Amino acid sequence: MPQPDQSLYLSLLRDGTPMLDVRAPIEFNKGAFPRSHNIPLLEDGERSAVGTAYKRSGQEAAIALGNQLVSGAIKEARIHAWITWFRANPNAWLYCFRGGLRSNTVKQWLAQAGVDIPLVPGGYKAMRQFLIDTIDQASATHPFVIIAGPTGSGKTHLLNALQRSLDLEGYAHHRGSAFGSQLGGQPTQINFENALAVRLLGLQQFAGQSLFIEDESQAIGSLSVPYHLHSAMKTAPIALIEENTQFRTRTILNDYIRDNLQHFKQADPENAFENFSQYLNQALAKIQRRLGGERYEQIKGLMDTALATQQRDGDTQQHALWIERLLTDYYDPMYSYQLAKRRERVIFQGDSHAFLAWAAEHR
Repeated sequence: MPQPDQSLYLSLLRDGTPMLDVRAPIEFNKGAFPRSHNIPLLEDGERSAVGTAYKRSGQEAAIALGNQLVSGAIKEARIHAWITWFRANPNAWLYCFRGGLRSNTVKQWLAQAGVDIPLVPGGYKAMRQFLIDTIDQASATHPFVIIAGPTGSGKTHLLNALQRSLDLEGYAHHRGSAFGSQLGGQPTQINFENALAVRLLGLQQFAGQSLFIEDESQAIGSLSVPYHLHSAMKTAPIALIEENTQFRTRTILNDYIRDNLQHFKQADPENAFENFSQYLNQALAKIQRRLGGERYEQIKGLMDTALATQQRDGDTQQHALWIERLLTDYYDPMYSYQLAKRRERVIFQGDSHAFLAWAAEHR
């Protein structure tokens, strides 16, 4: 069998081409490609029944059952849904799992209705492998610079100000700490990797130049940074951001208190403050044992006072007290210990403004 044309995968993914995914919802929900839309040929129960028929009686029986399940008004409704979507996305491509029976069936039915949609050769499986290989190849060939610095240094903001950057926390939809969970939850591991790989495809124009990436452990919430990428990160040079405690407290106050509360308000205006308070208390409870009982109670007391003040008059500044205490008593000592083991990799030290000037010249 000839190998799929990887240049086609590159153009489809890098250009953000819309794709019609006709796999069952259970398959789609485990992982799909950016800009893909799921309108299945077989719903989950139908796919399960057809699979059972295939195992018991072979392919012909499975195809016969599939045609029986998707016939008449059901077939007409699905064809109508595909045509409606394709008319809104006329440059779309079509795929199933392997680029076989399901996508060819849909293509044939659409052709009979006067719609011609191209097939992704090899389907989801081949293009998913292409994205896995993209991450591995970039990990082996791209030079990286790790943006490091104590909690609250604004590393994510700096990443987003750079063209040659990879925002792992953004793709993981998690800020990477006990307080890092975000509304909407995290993507699947597959979708995290797919989004990451597509970003790397878009950065191929910077081949040979350094890509900036935030200092991360292998776990970001419930997700894992791909093995080869994280291995490359563990040996990459480090740009160390140095900001004072006041700057870092202000950054956390803006990102984790003010901005987060707005997200809660957008999601559930009526219960926003209650949900936001619960989020803060649950996050602090995650590190209770490491803080120790007395320190935990002191910081929780400051947090409770800040929340009460905020609820009463809208003032968020009281949160700075517990944030600063958490930085100086917990996060900073832990970070200093971790950094001491990697000092020899540091190639830049300075504040945010100095870093951006340095990064603009660094290749």
